Amino acid sequence: MSAHGGSESPFKTKDRILSAAERLFAQQGFAGTSLRQVTSLAEVNIAAVNYHFGSKENLVNEVFRRRLDELSERRLGALDAALETDPVELEAILAAFIEPALALTLDREGGPAFVRVLARAYAEKNERLRSFLSEHYGHVLRRFSAAIGKAVPGLPKDELYWRLDFIAGALTYAMADFGLIKRPASISEHEHCLRAGRSLIRFAASGLRAPVLPSPDNRPS
Repeated sequence: MSAHGGSESPFKTKDRILSAAERLFAQQGFAGTSLRQVTSLAEVNIAAVNYHFGSKENLVNEVFRRRLDELSERRLGALDAALETDPVELEAILAAFIEPALALTLDREGGPAFVRVLARAYAEKNERLRSFLSEHYGHVLRRFSAAIGKAVPGLPKDELYWRLDFIAGALTYAMADFGLIKRPASISEHEHCLRAGRSLIRFAASGLRAPVLPSPDNRPS
């Protein structure tokens, strides 16, 4: 039963709460959004939020799960296809990681809002959220790091992880469209997304293939 009367399926109620929370988290952050604001925007009562999620922390987690489950599946499917074709083609492995994420920006059913929520997750120090993401989606990054490690042999593991962190940050930045390059009016959003993906794949591949410089402690005197 919704707050304004009438009945609807529990699935639709849950989805409406998630969409409202996603919009508010994108605008105000996690700490700055109250459950009362979520219920007001979703037009439900607090009992509906408690029934479906139990707590604000679980609501935050489910906002991520709704998008990242599908994103992870697409990434791993693309990775499997790339490895089957050529297990050491770095650009194809990177495309499997980058292109499904950029495609989220084209999803008119809340995709851009979720991208901003994802950027919030990087910016806000929410250890519980980070633990949740690591526990449920860390295996995806481990699969990609293992594949990239084989495509770039000789790259030390700590250096590989540094470079993957930089790539993930650049990808989040590109998804959020914070950069200097804006879409020209002459091309579609889809083509702009494809161009961004191609440029980021080239950039990431060059970064991963760059020689490892000796650390200051190991340089000869």
